[in-house]
Amino acid sequence: MKTKGIILAGGSGTRLYPATAIINKQLQLVYDKPMIYYPLATMMLAGIQDILLISNEKDIPFFQKILKDGSHLGLNLEYQSQKAPNGIAEAFLIGEDFIANDQVSLILGDNIIYGKLDFYRNGIENNRGGYIFGYEVTNPTEFGVVELSKSGEIISIEEKPKIPKSNFVITGLYVFDNSCSKRTKELKPSKRNELEITDLQISYWNEGLLNCNLMGRGIAWLDTGTPENLTEAGMFIHSIEKRQGRKIGCIEEIALTRSFIDIEQFEKILFSLPECSYKNYCKKVLAEYK
Repeated sequence: MKTKGIILAGGSGTRLYPATAIINKQLQLVYDKPMIYYPLATMMLAGIQDILLISNEKDIPFFQKILKDGSHLGLNLEYQSQKAPNGIAEAFLIGEDFIANDQVSLILGDNIIYGKLDFYRNGIENNRGGYIFGYEVTNPTEFGVVELSKSGEIISIEEKPKIPKSNFVITGLYVFDNSCSKRTKELKPSKRNELEITDLQISYWNEGLLNCNLMGRGIAWLDTGTPENLTEAGMFIHSIEKRQGRKIGCIEEIALTRSFIDIEQFEKILFSLPECSYKNYCKKVLAEYK
C-alpha cells in the first residue's frame, strides 16, 4: 500500500517568541540546518516521496524557497495552508484530497528523531488502521500518555494526565489509513476548540484498529517547542555530527542513498550550493559514491 506523508509546520510558535515573531518555528536553525529538514528527513528515510507540507499562508513561500516542489530531491512536495491552529487532526481535513485512497503518515514539524527507524517502517508496512509510537520519558504529564499491556496492546490513552499510568508518551509521529479524514469530520472540538489528535487515536482504538510501537533505547526523540529544547537539540545534533563526521538530516544525501535521485542529479544540486561546510560535506558524500 502506498504511503503519503504530511508535515504539519503551522502554529504560532508562541513558546519560542520573540524568535518566531518573524520566522516560522520550523524555519528556526537547529545547529546547521532549518528545523524542517529533520522531519522531512525522517519521512524520506522511511521511503515516503509524496509529501504535503501544511503551514501558515504567510510562511509557505519561505518553505517553497527552501524546498521548492521537491523534484530536485526526487520528491513530490505540495503545500496547503492552515488558517488557524485548530488542532493536529485538522491536517487530515486540509489534506483530504491529497490523501485520497492511500494511507498517510503525519509528523509534527518540530519533532526530531535520530536512530534506526525500524519501528516506523514496521508501522507503515503493517498498518491496518492506525499506528502510534511510544517513547519513554521522565515527565509524561506534559504529553499524551499510552499505557500498554505486557503483550504490547494498548490499555489506555490519556492527554496530559495528572497521574500518568505509564512513562510512555505518544510522539508527534503517526500512521493512519485513509479513513482518518472521515473520522476527523466526526470529531467534536475540545474545550480548546481544537480537533484533538488524541480523540482520533481513540476512534481507531475503540474499534481495535490502533497499534503502538515503542521506539526503544538507542532512539532519540527531540521536541523542539521551547527555547531550552531547541538549544538542547542543536547541541545534540552538533555532538553527534562532530563525533561521527556524518550529518543528521542531510536531505540531499538521503535522496541519493534512497535512490530518489542519481549521481548526476546530486552533482547538479551540489553545483547550486554556495561555498560552505554543508557543501563540503556533500562533496564528501559524492566522493564516496564515485
